[in-house]
Formats: sequence, structure tokens, C-alpha cells
Amino acid sequence: MENNQATPDETEPNRPLTPETIRAVRDALAERDWARVRSLCEPLHAADLADLVHQLSSAEREAFVEAFGGQLDPEMLIDLDETVRDEIIALMEPGEVAAAVSELDTDDAVYLLEDLEPEEREAVLESVPEEERVAVEKSLNYAEDTAGRLMQRDLIAVPSFWTIGHTIDYLRETEDLPDDFYEIYVVDPAHHPIGAVPLNRAMRTKRDVPISDIMERDIHIIPADMEQEEVAYLFQQYDLTSAPVVDKSGRLIGVIMVDDILDVIEEEAEEDLLALGGVQDDNFYDSVWKTTMSRAPWLAVNLATALLASAVINLFGATIEKAVALAVLMPIVASMGGNAGTQTLTIAVRALATRELTPHNAWRLVNKEMLVGFGNGVLMAVLVGAVTYVWFGDTRLALVIVLAMIVNMISAGLAGILIPLALDRMKIDPALASSVFVTTITDVLGFFSFLGLASLILF
Repeated sequence: MENNQATPDETEPNRPLTPETIRAVRDALAERDWARVRSLCEPLHAADLADLVHQLSSAEREAFVEAFGGQLDPEMLIDLDETVRDEIIALMEPGEVAAAVSELDTDDAVYLLEDLEPEEREAVLESVPEEERVAVEKSLNYAEDTAGRLMQRDLIAVPSFWTIGHTIDYLRETEDLPDDFYEIYVVDPAHHPIGAVPLNRAMRTKRDVPISDIMERDIHIIPADMEQEEVAYLFQQYDLTSAPVVDKSGRLIGVIMVDDILDVIEEEAEEDLLALGGVQDDNFYDSVWKTTMSRAPWLAVNLATALLASAVINLFGATIEKAVALAVLMPIVASMGGNAGTQTLTIAVRALATRELTPHNAWRLVNKEMLVGFGNGVLMAVLVGAVTYVWFGDTRLALVIVLAMIVNMISAGLAGILIPLALDRMKIDPALASSVFVTTITDVLGFFSFLGLASLILF
């Protein structure tokens, strides 16, 4: 019987990952046809190969490692999600991991090893050649999420008295050059960076010109202990492609490349997004138990704030009993306030992260959000007041919800910007804690203003 199912062309170079390829690899893994697995995976780019591994089950990943005899593409390991990468490395022998580390730049090697248990990391490093091992161990001595962890130690540094011709001859004769570099750094006798020459400028300059004549002296030097968020800000602010890293004595010890910063920017943006949803430590590939435990604390905090809002409602129990309409309309006020607060909060957290919101312009933006809250409050109040009057035919009830809506929308705007500003001042991540406080304030003030006004006006 003829098989009409499409099969991927295994000979096509740089073949993109397709559903057909994924199915073919999974079938080959099920049949334990290792040669077929390798043939299907060989044309794939490392990033696509990582995507393929993400699609496999734990049992299939174990078979995948076996199919390659532990000799996996090191670049593929770097592109794996952290949870999946740890799972794959656990299936490999220390010597196999060491072989991968030896082929990577220092920054990638550190990224591969930093989450391993100390004894596992030591077992891997024992099999790494001494020169690479020393470089990796020095980088691992820096705190996590700092420039020292991001940098790669392979770079080009020359003295200021060299000519362009001398420099080009050095580049041609040196075998151990970085795989990728954009600038040649100029150093003084103490190995302190004093300038940089972009490669395109060096290639267009005559051989007899001293390199000090064409170097850029205004370079952005990064201390090794600088936080990665600060490094990302410098790259984004000044459109850098690379930047030198120095130790405490000012000696040039490494370089950070723009591709590493892109990963940092993506990572920080993802962390902020997850934190706003109360799932900061969540991961798509984590187990059910770990995912449950990572979400439970913030759900418990939300439960506590919900109980606080319920306690406010309970204060006006007698008022609610007199008018069922109040119970019908209460969620509208709280919901609109919550949404308005979330809008302001999202803008404020992002502006703090990009440094668009600073102490110098904070009060101007606070005033703006208060006015925006008032404007939206009036617009929404007119609409909901009209609906309330048509619905219940009660002018006083419509007045209650109009006033409550305006009060809560103004409060929501103020809470949405003041809370992240306050948390940032206290050195607390605004993305992590702001949403809980904003929700609490909009709920409590929404119910209190609505039911309090109802007690005054209706009864």
C-alpha cells in the first residue's frame, strides 16, 4: 500500500522545523532508530533543534540523548528552556557536558553550568581543559545576574602605540581569536581600556596610521559587578553592539556582546510580565507540583485581600439588605476601578523599568493619572448612571453609582502609579508586588465609597 504521508527532506541544509519533522523524529525515537533520529536532526539549526526537544516528552528526551550518545550540539543546549536543559544535562555524563562546555564561549559555558549543583558542576569542570576551566571558574565567582556572568573573556586588546598594519597582522597570525567581535579595544600598560576601534573603521584605514589616532575615546566601560538590568539599559540607551568589562582595579577582563543583552532584555520583560500575574517563578515546563507551589503563595495573598474587601461589604450589611439593587451594582464599581488601576500600573511598571519614570517627573505623571482617572470616571459614570436609571428608575441610586465611580476611578489611577513608585523607592520590585496592592485598594475603596454614599443618600 502506498504511503502518501509527507516526509521531510533530510538532505536539505538549514531545513526549518515542521510538524512533519517532529512526528518523524518521535516515530524514530519510538522505534529506537537512532540513525534515523540523527539524520532527521542533522539539517536543523540549533534553535530549531531546541524547539524540537521542547516538544518531546520526558521519556522521548531520554531516548533523544541516547540517540546522540550524549554528543549533543552545545548551541542547542544554550537555547533550551532552563528546566528542560537541566533535565537533558542530568541525562548526560560529566565528560559529555565538559565537551560541550569546551566548545562554548565563556558566557555561554557559565550559563550552562550556573544552575548545576556544586558537586555536579565540579565534576564537569574537572574534565574541562585548564585554560577554559579557569576562565569559567572566574566568571562563576561573580554574582548571578551581573556583568561578570554575562561577559565572554575572548576579546581583542592591543596597545595604543601599535599601527593599523601591526594590528591587522596580529589578527591574521593569531589562531585563538573570538568567533565574533565588533571592536578592537585599546589598552594602556596596566591593561586598562582607553579606547575602541570599530572593525569597519580599522579596515578602511591605512596601515601606517597609529591605532590611537582613530580610536573612540568615549567608551562605555562596565564594572564586572554591575547588575544586568543596568547593563541592558546602557546598551539600549546608547545603541551599543559591545562593551568592555573591567574588574575592581579597572583592568580589562571581558566583553559583553549585544546578542547576550537581547537575551537579558527578553528575560527581564518576561519576568515583569509573569510577576504582574503573580507567577514570577512559574515555568511552562515545570512539573504540576512545582507549578502549583509557585502560584499558591500569591493566590493566598489575593485571598487575604478578598477577605478584606468582604469585611468592608459586611460593614454595610444592613444597607445592602434594604436595597437588592446595591448588590447588583457593586461589582461594576470594583471591576471598573480594578481595570483602570491595572492600566495605570502596567504603564508605570514599564516606565520604571525603562527609566522613563523617575523622581524628577513622578509628580507630573501622578497629576496626569489623577486627571485621566477623573476624566474616565466622569465618562464611565455618565454611562453607568444612565443604565442604572433605566434599569431601576431611581435617580438617587443613579447618583450614588455616578459619584462612587468617579471616586474609585481617581483612586485607581493614583494607586496604579503611587504604589509602584513607593515600592521602587523601597527597593522592592514593583512588578512583583504592585498588582496585589492596587487590586486591594480599588476593591476596598470601591465598595466603601459605593456603600458609604448609598447609606448617606438612600437611607
